[in-house]
Amino acid sequence: MNEKTLLIESGKKLLHEGFTVETWGNISVRGEDGLVYITPSGMDYDTCTEDDVVVMTLDGTVVGGHRVPSIENGLHRAVYAARPDVNAIVHTHPIFSTVFSAMGENIPLIIDEAAQALGDEVRTAPYALPGTDELAQNCAAALGEKANACLLQSHGAVCVGRDMKSAFKTARVLEMTAEIYYRIRSVGGKFIPISPENIAAMQDFVAHRYGQR
Repeated sequence: MNEKTLLIESGKKLLHEGFTVETWGNISVRGEDGLVYITPSGMDYDTCTEDDVVVMTLDGTVVGGHRVPSIENGLHRAVYAARPDVNAIVHTHPIFSTVFSAMGENIPLIIDEAAQALGDEVRTAPYALPGTDELAQNCAAALGEKANACLLQSHGAVCVGRDMKSAFKTARVLEMTAEIYYRIRSVGGKFIPISPENIAAMQDFVAHRYGQR
């Protein structure tokens, strides 16, 4: 599947799996050619075609497509520049994750799935206006070198992966973790932390021994 087809199918998934509403959110992939393929600004995911995909260099030069790229193209490019291990980014507006982003709170790795898939505590990046360089830099800093997700204060979440499949896995695990954390707190409970040693052991297992090799 080529990058443009992947983006169009992923946009529909973003909308219909409940990760956003209307035209909010955005998706990109770093192609084997090193270029960034990104969704257009403010267009209905259900009606987008491959001709609507915008192709950019990491410095922001548009080299393909006739549409205006997502307003958050700078955020995507900043993450790719900072994280050579990342080749797909999904910016979501999910309910439970956004609850914590609106409070400016981080989401700890409270369940095994989060420890395995999210890489590190999910930090909330300080507020900045959408589409600004400040927001892009805040996001890249919140992700750091290890995390596969961060929250944008009062805005939503950014989930990354080595490919689109893993970026969506990050998005699903993040929202599940956020909902569990929300429910624990709603009944006045407290989660039992997973030790750093056990988190490291699970991440090593997933990286080197889990699944079919």
